[in-house]
Amino acid sequence: MKVQTKTAAEPGSRLTTGADILVRAILREGTDMVFGYPGGAVLPIYDALYRKKVRHILARHEQGAIHAAEGYARVSGKPGVVIATSGPGATNVVTGLMDAIIDSLPLVVFTGQVATKVIGSDAFQEADVIGITAPATKHNFQVRDIRELPGVVREAFYVASTGRPGPVLVDLPKDICAAQTDKVHEEKEMNLPGYHFTVRPADEQVRKLAEAIERAVRPVLLTGAGVLHANASDLLRSFAEKHNLPVVSTLLGLGSFPASHPLFLGMGGMHGTYAANMAISESDLLINIGSRFDDRLTGNLEKFAMNALIAHIDIDPSEIGKNVPVDLPVIGDAAAVLKRLNEVTGNAADKGKWLRHLQSYRSQHPLHYENDRTNDGLAPQRVIEYVCRYTDSDTVITTDVGQHQMWTAQYYRFERPDNWVTSGGLGTMGFGFPAAIGAQVAKPQKPVVAIVGDGGFQMTLQELAVVKELDLPIKIVVLNNHTLGMVRQWQEAFYEKRYAESIPSFQPDFVKLAESYGIRGERVTTEEEADQVIADSIHDPHPVLIDCHVKQMANVFPMVAPGKGLNEMIGV
Repeated sequence: MKVQTKTAAEPGSRLTTGADILVRAILREGTDMVFGYPGGAVLPIYDALYRKKVRHILARHEQGAIHAAEGYARVSGKPGVVIATSGPGATNVVTGLMDAIIDSLPLVVFTGQVATKVIGSDAFQEADVIGITAPATKHNFQVRDIRELPGVVREAFYVASTGRPGPVLVDLPKDICAAQTDKVHEEKEMNLPGYHFTVRPADEQVRKLAEAIERAVRPVLLTGAGVLHANASDLLRSFAEKHNLPVVSTLLGLGSFPASHPLFLGMGGMHGTYAANMAISESDLLINIGSRFDDRLTGNLEKFAMNALIAHIDIDPSEIGKNVPVDLPVIGDAAAVLKRLNEVTGNAADKGKWLRHLQSYRSQHPLHYENDRTNDGLAPQRVIEYVCRYTDSDTVITTDVGQHQMWTAQYYRFERPDNWVTSGGLGTMGFGFPAAIGAQVAKPQKPVVAIVGDGGFQMTLQELAVVKELDLPIKIVVLNNHTLGMVRQWQEAFYEKRYAESIPSFQPDFVKLAESYGIRGERVTTEEEADQVIADSIHDPHPVLIDCHVKQMANVFPMVAPGKGLNEMIGV
């Protein structure tokens, strides 16, 4: 694979620095902002950013920077760009890299490194960034020659954003960035031997799947994040409607199919709806489009879709057959595959009886929760319903991981693609709030709401400074149950209520905390307050933090316990 890349000389000067070459190369990739935190090893880069007047978002911690870049990438579709200094700056982005590689988010991360002549000597703030990040990136580079910079940057952006998206890291020794050269009129081929991906599926694979669809009596579409990355939501909808196919979403696939559509059964998996999980369990053809078949979706593999032919559509061939044996593999981009399937599939078997059967499940076992309105707090699900009521379908919702994440997935109705930003595979606490910052700067015209737990929020709340500094109109809804909710729920269910370190004895005053940053803070303890404050705050043109005191012992149901099949849900 060969692509030409060119570098222009610095106007009015024979010499240019590596940092200037780097920044120009980044800008040529269409980057409109950078997230980061400066330090000694990246000072030449920051000097170049300053002189080039590149928009830079100064996070208050590198983890906040990379999660913000993930939010930016998720809603914009463009690679998020991060700069971190050497040593601890670089190691602080590892969590975000791992989060991005599992959830297929395109990032290009530039880390500073000590000078080339002292690499390996345990110099001040030296870390083996290449070794540390190899498992957490699609690819990583360490630049040892200033002449490599233009080509490496081009390759990094290309790898991050093509095929199955993911993070790419470029490690930059300080002397490379500070070096000067007059040899910047370069034409260099981008050479990536071994890097291949398939967009258009093989006709034979598509034909076999089309025949299976035409024969199936109890088919189900399982839609994952691959549909969103391929911008294939409209194609998915037309395909489902053409064949009257019920649709189940993974956690990361929410928004790829409208929640209000009569064919939509909800999210499947550990905390999925009864109708969705029973549809998978009773299907005779399960068509997975762009999902990894991860364990939180499948439950006990021996009991997963036991009577179904399994079809798996994915651009990443390494995912096919990795977790679930596949009868009908289709390698390709979700949009290309769906387009081809829409062209070649004919009339399928009547699905009326199957759809009525699934509708009965939905009617008999809807999502529900206790709402006794006692003095021990709000029903957290009710708070999510208020947020859904007072926001429109173009609102971006971000979350961390845990109970609040599952309640949001269950009770917020996602109608459009690319408005749902959450940490799926890695389950990263502290993700949701900085991700909202990235989403807001990527789409300033969109409302953005960060729904977070009190535990995860405290991991990255220092980014309130960024929200205030930029006056970002993000609404931060804290589901404050004064506990590490999902940990406590598992301790209740599986550890005989031994609540070891899941109910802290101290909690900060989140309203005063917000006010200390110059941000409006509101506390709600009743349904009436929640209704009024959420309705009012959504339209505030400035940031607002809403501290919602919810029931401490509320649990997320339905639930598939570890080791159980999807048809063995509790709390339905």
